Amino acid sequence: MDKRVVIVTGGAKGIGLACVRRFLEDGCYVVIADHDEEAGATALLEFESFGERVKYFDCDVSDKLSVHNLVAETIGLYGQIDVLVNNAGIALKGGITDMDEDVFDKVLAVNLRGAFLVSKAVVTHMLEEIDGREDRSRLSARPYSIINMSSINDEVSLPDYLAYTVSKGGLRQMTKSMALELAPYGIRVNGIGPGSVKTAMLASVVDDKAANKIKKRTPMGRPALPEEVASVASFLASEDASYITGQIIYVDGGRLALNYMMELEETD
Repeated sequence: MDKRVVIVTGGAKGIGLACVRRFLEDGCYVVIADHDEEAGATALLEFESFGERVKYFDCDVSDKLSVHNLVAETIGLYGQIDVLVNNAGIALKGGITDMDEDVFDKVLAVNLRGAFLVSKAVVTHMLEEIDGREDRSRLSARPYSIINMSSINDEVSLPDYLAYTVSKGGLRQMTKSMALELAPYGIRVNGIGPGSVKTAMLASVVDDKAANKIKKRTPMGRPALPEEVASVASFLASEDASYITGQIIYVDGGRLALNYMMELEETD
């Protein structure tokens, strides 16, 4: 994966940070796009040894101008964009009876509109590069890849996170629609659907009782590590996935396959 340029939105923390780390280890140049400047600065310190191969840009993915600046600055710096990981996302609690409209709008603005805006800007650049080639006989000469970070909640749902589950269902369909549209150009679009992942976001919404339920409903008996999700992103962006598009890969420890609660062994 040498000399490829990757943008990871929401790349300063959690799964996004793990994706940044993995792509750097793969030899890529990586742009961390995040609206949390403090977390972005911390991430840059962690990756200081990678030098010019990693940059942080402040970006609000729900804002068109901010997205335009992200893409323009990335191209200005590295000259190309080969992989996009649409990872930025938020989860705000509320169901149909108690969620305010502004909360619903905020979640969809980041999780769904954000993925749309960044994808549109990046795809526009990719198509311009393809159109500018002298020899277009092999449109997939540069293995472009877009990876949308969805969730098992694009298949199942939660009663008290309505906007979040709606956004992930929409992202799943966006992935499939984009994959069909862009396949003729050699641009692959796939998604990753994590189950429970050991991140700060999970810790903020899960108490000890809920954590025990997660173990019971997960055949592998534990949440995923962010690195385990990042490894799937690395695969989907690689030549090993050259014939895979329009798919959602669920990294859930077997959870979607389970139709009963697991019995846990008693521990001291």
